[in-house]
Amino acid sequence: MLNKVLNTIEKYNMLSKGDKVIVALSGGPDSMSLLYALHVLKEEYNLTLYAAHINHMLRGKDSDNDERASREFCERYNIEFFSKSIDIDKVSKEKNISHEMAGREVRYEFFHELLDKLDGNKIALAHNLNDQAETVLMRIMRGSGVEGLVGIKPVRDNIFIRPLIQTSRRDIEAYCSENNLPVRIDKTNFENIYTRNKIRLELIPYIESNFNDDIINTLGRMASLLSIDNEYLEEKSSKLFEKYCDVRKEKVIIYKDAFTLHPAILNRILRKAVLKVKGDLYNLESKHIETIIGIQKTETGKFTRLPGGILSSNVYKDIHLCKESIPGENHNSKVIDASYDSLVVGKEFYSTLHLGENEVSEIGKKIILTVIKKEEYLNGKRNETVKYFDYDKIKEPITLRFRKKGDRFSSLGMNGSKKIKDIFIDLKIPREKRDFIPLLCFSNEISWIIGHKVSDKFKIDKHTNNILEVKYIDICWDINIPKIERQEVYE
Repeated sequence: MLNKVLNTIEKYNMLSKGDKVIVALSGGPDSMSLLYALHVLKEEYNLTLYAAHINHMLRGKDSDNDERASREFCERYNIEFFSKSIDIDKVSKEKNISHEMAGREVRYEFFHELLDKLDGNKIALAHNLNDQAETVLMRIMRGSGVEGLVGIKPVRDNIFIRPLIQTSRRDIEAYCSENNLPVRIDKTNFENIYTRNKIRLELIPYIESNFNDDIINTLGRMASLLSIDNEYLEEKSSKLFEKYCDVRKEKVIIYKDAFTLHPAILNRILRKAVLKVKGDLYNLESKHIETIIGIQKTETGKFTRLPGGILSSNVYKDIHLCKESIPGENHNSKVIDASYDSLVVGKEFYSTLHLGENEVSEIGKKIILTVIKKEEYLNGKRNETVKYFDYDKIKEPITLRFRKKGDRFSSLGMNGSKKIKDIFIDLKIPREKRDFIPLLCFSNEISWIIGHKVSDKFKIDKHTNNILEVKYIDICWDINIPKIERQEVYE
């Protein structure tokens, strides 16, 4: 096994002389064998080794024993050991994500803390050839493109390295036995309740028995071959991204000429653009890329929403990507991505509201309409997300929409009315955001430019008896949203 590890390190230039390497150590066979192998190679590369362990607090005494075994192993070989205990179940519930994703988040946060603290160069992760095969199979079943079928990258960001990525689990177990490594076994790995475990315990053994007894290596070779093609496409698309895209603060403009490029290049350019704005590509799927392309083919002013609250708008055939925001509102709330699967076109958006709670999924908001008496109004709290109107002056229907040509508005204290367009200009609202600002309407009259101004026509005065309270808030996505099983946490 040691020769395979050494060959992998050399092939992908994983290590340089004098590197300070933090090894992710769970206590299992993979991470124990990785730490021991790097310890054996320590002199050859003049390495300084550290071990990082997260106690996920999910398996009671077993979790504590994993930590103790990892610590004792490091003490035996004089490797500095760092550990942290975090209640992953609590994190999972707070963020409404799976245990796997919660564990990944806290681990990587810990790794980066140690990198800064120790002035480290590399973080070594123990993913092996079997993990690679399982990942590729999962992505095949999910319909991934070339980028997905590359699987787990041997090196990422020139920081994260995976020296075992070409070593099979069988070889790892043999290496642990030969060197009497005190490995810990996580019993949950043998429970076929997760997709990855089912692939590991059922699908791969079935393929080995009936189709290809070397399927692990076969899938590993396929991933390596595809990575070569993908690297070329990535390099080419990066150059064209610079040519066809304008990166600004919290916004990327993709010029229309980019949409004449080959789809293999265009898709990558669009993903890079989303990454620049959003910071990650989590939940971004091919259907969202197709939606951006579809919007570009429509007329100017149309837009759609992408996962993570990203707006994609057509501005004279250029595509503008930016984070959705309404000036004056609190943007610290959570956003659900599932609401944005369908195309939402600005000028065609129209929602009829009724008294009580109204969930407007197209914009990820909840509108609560309540009729109250003047006494309640006088004692109520004032903020930018709650407004009050004279209910007796209101004519139904009560609706929510975006602006349309010819809209006029009479601001509080204004005599007469003014074009919505001119009001937006006065407020210095960027052109690309004007079509995205919701308008609350009573019959055909605009009563509230949400986040900005209320109408003078429905103001409360001394003759007011009944008052309409309008609360405009983010939908509480913590409630009744099931956790998404996500075993694929390797990248």
